[in-house]
Amino acid sequence: MSIDLRNRLFEQLDQLVLIDPHTHINALDPSSHTLADILGYHYYTELAHSAGMPKGQIEEEGISPKEKVGRLIENLGPISNTIQYSWFIEMAQKLLDFEGDTIDASNWEAFYDSAAEKMSADSWTDTVFNKSRLESVFLTNDFDDPLEGFDSTKYIPCLRTDDLVFHLTNARTKMRLYEATNVEISNVASAREAIGKLFDHFVSRNAKACAISLPPTFAPTKVSDARAETALSHVFSHGPSADEDDQRAVSNFIFWTLAENCQQHKLPFDLMIGVNRKVFPEGVYQGQDLYDSRVSLIQYKDLLNAFPDVTFPISVLASVTNQELVSYSWIFPNVVANGHWWYSNTPTFIQHDCAARLEAIPRTKQIGYYSDMYKMEFALPKFAMYKRILAKVLAENFVIDRSWTEESAVELGTQLLRGNVESIFNVGS
Repeated sequence: MSIDLRNRLFEQLDQLVLIDPHTHINALDPSSHTLADILGYHYYTELAHSAGMPKGQIEEEGISPKEKVGRLIENLGPISNTIQYSWFIEMAQKLLDFEGDTIDASNWEAFYDSAAEKMSADSWTDTVFNKSRLESVFLTNDFDDPLEGFDSTKYIPCLRTDDLVFHLTNARTKMRLYEATNVEISNVASAREAIGKLFDHFVSRNAKACAISLPPTFAPTKVSDARAETALSHVFSHGPSADEDDQRAVSNFIFWTLAENCQQHKLPFDLMIGVNRKVFPEGVYQGQDLYDSRVSLIQYKDLLNAFPDVTFPISVLASVTNQELVSYSWIFPNVVANGHWWYSNTPTFIQHDCAARLEAIPRTKQIGYYSDMYKMEFALPKFAMYKRILAKVLAENFVIDRSWTEESAVELGTQLLRGNVESIFNVGS
């Protein structure tokens, strides 16, 4: 009964047309051109590297896309057990008409050529959207992105703010901000003016969120204007060698100003909490960062209390932090549990975390999933993975254990996958 029930629920959830609320898609080049764009995704390069493939073979300058794919295929055997390999096979089968369950030395070249031909079609991106049942995707836009050349209702802008908060000591960041706003930052007033102009620009182009990735050491708190003036002066005078206390004060001032603008413009502020950068500096590109279990959401209590009218969709990097996120979503009206990010994005952790959220958090305060993808082809297998897990949780924990009807279970799943994205981010129908 359980398997049949799960399959029925999955089939209904799989018919939904979705909005992906967090990706790294380039709206001007959204889909892959060859399999190198797919296997170059950091999951595959870091897993292959972890299993013994030398970094130099992966990142050698000048190698052709086909040569890179061939090298990676030869080293994917050790990762055939992983969910990431399953994503690759599923997208190959459902998007690229691959027949079989394994891609290896015996068949990869023919598949590479066939895939490249399909991907070269002018309609390829539309094909991927349609087969993936996607209506639109959120972007991750640098603060100085002109946001031009694309349909902002299909590719929805999101203001990414990491550089503003953590890298104003970098002269290039300051220059980029000037070029984007025509405001030379020298003090508190000019910083507020520049950030206000960024928000005006993004909102005018249909931006629906502000977002930031945060290290485990960060604890946002309001600083006085006087302290911010001093800190900005010192930071701009000394650059990266400025005193750490001054750099921290500037980061807090900029972050708080972002939250104030989110409040003014009624934008959710996505917080992605807990990443330690460059823990493994010899790792492959984007395969150097890890989580830190010492992070706690108590570090955000001042922020959450100060901005009750700002919705904070929060992602945590590891499942070990999920219970705390559940508790904060349980208590704080402005906290939303958001997706299953990065090292939590495997079936075992998703099932545990999804079930815990559904048992404890109001159904209106959960965003089921986002793909975090860099190329459009990843939407189909990633969302399919989540929908299978969600169907299992709904079948076993609600229909069987709590005697819900199948219709009620599907309604809940629909709300997590689509309805809450619409209501929280003010998008869609």
